[in-house]
Amino acid sequence: MRGRAQESLRQWLARTDLRRLAAGMQCVWYVLTGLWSLVDIHSFMAVTGPKTDIWLVRTVGALVIVIGSVLGMAAIRRRIGLQEMALGVGSALALAVVEIGYAATGVISPIYLIDGVVELVLLGLWFAGWVRGGAAQPGVGSMQ
Repeated sequence: MRGRAQESLRQWLARTDLRRLAAGMQCVWYVLTGLWSLVDIHSFMAVTGPKTDIWLVRTVGALVIVIGSVLGMAAIRRRIGLQEMALGVGSALALAVVEIGYAATGVISPIYLIDGVVELVLLGLWFAGWVRGGAAQPGVGSMQ
């Protein structure tokens, strides 16, 4: 049974657009985490630790919602161009470096390491999609 599951997974990965998968997963993660900070700051801080600048938490939350929404639209339209890849990779890399770096030095709660790992997984998907399919096809991702 294990061999069948592995073979099924290999076949699914072979036919899956990894760039679209990365954009879709990043959309869901960013929109959910961004909304959480806007909708229920008290539970957000209960998990992530106390904050002094609530306006900054809400600003970051709003920005990751925008990033996630743009990536989600690209995934739905099946148009993952160079700009969308740059947005996905750049935002995941920035968040991974900040969260892992500051959590590792004790500046922010270690819970942020979880998000840092998620960001690394997203980076891995973007990289695998780039290796498999190139950065973008001409015209893909442009407004038409």
